[in-house]
Amino acid sequence: MHDFQFIVNGKLNKYTRWEDIPEEFDHIIKFVFDLPPEPHTQEDHDEIHKMEKKFNELMEKENARSNIHRSS
Repeated sequence: MHDFQFIVNGKLNKYTRWEDIPEEFDHIIKFVFDLPPEPHTQEDHDEIHKMEKKFNELMEKENARSNIHRSS
């Protein structure tokens, strides 16, 4: 099961689907996704890549938000 934890409006929120993560959040606390068992199919590799891409997008959002708060 996926385990995503984010601080949203100062409160810890837990999600099991990345689609449920809100567009705006304060901080990423945990982003753990299940890897399919080996050997991996092309579909498995595509899913892993999608999760890595999503994590990187979320990190960019968090960094941008942190930079805005620091400059205020």
